[in-house]
Amino acid sequence: MTETLREPQIIRAQDKMENPTMAFAKDVLKGLSNTPKRLSSVYFYDERGSQIFEEICELEEYYLTRKETEILQRSAAEIILRLPQNTHLVELGSGSSTKTRILLEAAMNRFGTTHYSPIDVSAEILTDTVNDLNQRYPKLQLEAVAGRYEFGMEYILKHSTSSHCIMWLGSSIGNLTRVEAAQFLREVRKYIGESDSLLLGIDLRKGPEILEPAYDDARGVTADFNLNLLDRLNKELGGTFERKNFQHQAIYNVEEGRIEMYLVSNNDQKVEIKNIGVSISFKREEKILTEYSYKYSQDEITTLAEASGFFLEQQWLDDQGWFSLNCFKPQNNAPELRAL
Repeated sequence: MTETLREPQIIRAQDKMENPTMAFAKDVLKGLSNTPKRLSSVYFYDERGSQIFEEICELEEYYLTRKETEILQRSAAEIILRLPQNTHLVELGSGSSTKTRILLEAAMNRFGTTHYSPIDVSAEILTDTVNDLNQRYPKLQLEAVAGRYEFGMEYILKHSTSSHCIMWLGSSIGNLTRVEAAQFLREVRKYIGESDSLLLGIDLRKGPEILEPAYDDARGVTADFNLNLLDRLNKELGGTFERKNFQHQAIYNVEEGRIEMYLVSNNDQKVEIKNIGVSISFKREEKILTEYSYKYSQDEITTLAEASGFFLEQQWLDDQGWFSLNCFKPQNNAPELRAL
């Protein structure tokens, strides 16, 4: 894959990664053996799932992409202006880097040239992305890293002497519980210095009348996205799931401040997963949890920053105040990271 790349693009791939199919099988066995049953949202994104998610991002009900893009289009120059000269931009879970291009263009307008390092588990997506970026932006210095976020950050920061802005756009942090989110950001904090920053997309608390349609749209695209997880189990692990025997459900848990997405069994049934040699029984209306999407209040964002060794330096909102981009800066000499 990397031989298709031309300088200055280099993909550094992580060694000793677990076989993806084996990891998928282990997680599925563990998740469906639990009570309640669970499947990780990271497995939504096979080729078909990624295509469906692109459709979701275009839906009227799914405001998140639209609102974050609004913030970037209005505030990218201001965001870049706050960074030290020639800051190295590092993105976690970059995918096709579509929204990121707004920031890259603002950075190149200010610095003339910009160093950008996208990190993603998929070398294939990274190859397509960096080749496209190289054609569009000849002055952009690119070095992509295929692997886990921790591996990518360690590699990039170990081999760079400039200031860094770690970017985690979208609302992926919402897929982590509040404790998990703080734990992950503590790991990020270990890799960055006092002149570095973290640009973090966080979705804000709103009423169920806005949130539930965003995850259960009228056209059924999100339902298709959720049910595609069963198709993936059938295709990759020899499952015998039938879509008609499950339905999509998305509810907003107001107290916890999170969307909960489920696959609900329509009847008593037994499903085989042949490649791992198990048979899973479901009762009628039994649920498989497939995703949490946590939403944050302003106080919860401040608490998250402080719990992970940062402070909130600046925040940008869309016009309706539905979504936020947050610049976290490292706390100076913060020996004790308080719990959430």
